[in-house]
Amino acid sequence: MKEIVLINVTGEDRPGITAALTRVLARFHVPVLDIGQSTIHNALALGLLVELPREGGDQGVFRELLFCAHGMGLDIRFTPVEPDDYEGWVCEQGQPRHILTLLGREIDAEHIAQVSATVAGRGLNVDRITRLTGRLSRRRDRARPLACVELSVRGTVADLTELHGALLALGRVMDVDVSVQEDDIFRRNRRLVCFDMDSTLIQTEVIDELAAAAGVGPAVAAITEAAMRGELDFQESFRQRMALLEGLDESVLEQIAERLPITEGADRLIASLKRLGYKIAILSGGFTYFAERLQRRFGVDYVYANQLQFCDGKLTGQVSGEIIDGTRKAELLREIAAREGIRLEQVIAVGDGANDLPMLAIAGLGIAFHAKPIVTEQARHSIATVGLDGILYLLGMRDRDVERLES
Repeated sequence: MKEIVLINVTGEDRPGITAALTRVLARFHVPVLDIGQSTIHNALALGLLVELPREGGDQGVFRELLFCAHGMGLDIRFTPVEPDDYEGWVCEQGQPRHILTLLGREIDAEHIAQVSATVAGRGLNVDRITRLTGRLSRRRDRARPLACVELSVRGTVADLTELHGALLALGRVMDVDVSVQEDDIFRRNRRLVCFDMDSTLIQTEVIDELAAAAGVGPAVAAITEAAMRGELDFQESFRQRMALLEGLDESVLEQIAERLPITEGADRLIASLKRLGYKIAILSGGFTYFAERLQRRFGVDYVYANQLQFCDGKLTGQVSGEIIDGTRKAELLREIAAREGIRLEQVIAVGDGANDLPMLAIAGLGIAFHAKPIVTEQARHSIATVGLDGILYLLGMRDRDVERLES
């Protein structure tokens, strides 16, 4: 018979603690069944689950560990573990796991308390909490700070849709974003990201900019809003808006293209993903005239948008070819994934309008970004409090990982 003991060590962290303690265990040939360590502000918490032969007791290993810990100014505690409890713990390792990402400008105790209570109320246990963003100075103000904490939770989720809804509602009340994902191999192996353009990669609806220049802004804006809310068929609303732009001079489009307002975090996100080998696509119900500008700026691999028609340097009020609507966006996402030889679970889709819902629904990670209410409610993930680079944290990246990519 063997004895299982949990060893807990706490105190001020310094180099060499783990090495010294495990060296003692090694001298007594003690198997380590599990080990975990965390450090917060130089405060160490180290746990070792070890197995001792019952015959002859600890054979002095506990005494040696006590001497070793005392010499380093550490507290050490030994707790026997019943064999049945250990076996029960072993059986739990096959339980489903999910990752909760808590993201905002600042995260406080109330945010963590509410999220923790939400998952605990559904029988889920928090195994690990990790801060993904760097430490924030309390002496220097940062214009647009980012704060992100990742929680690993264990247990069966009875209704994932219900949990999504509860976390979404919670985030809306607390002005943070809370996302839950299955902790599977695909979460760590995304390979393609497909962006909507208007109000996603750029902070405007280009067609509204064109309408304002043509003097038909209110009429076009009303049709745009109704379409994005899902109240109008996209293709019909698109034709109505285009007809109102007939005769607009191409020089106006050039002026608008030169001052496209890029969304916060877009440069950081795309540069980081490109360095990791991601393919980038723009799938837009907007226009290639503007999307191709972004393609050159960001190094985008694929662009699909509507092709404007010109006659004598003026808009005809029509487009060439097939109109890119929600259905077509989803088809294009599938086609690009097949061309790149990747699964849909490895695709990220990002958009804000109702015509983005089809591609958000089929992507492994579909994100409603500062989206219309109907989109936020139906999408599985939402970012509403930070910029596009918040997506990096949904992928589990830390600030130090991104900084290393930038160096």
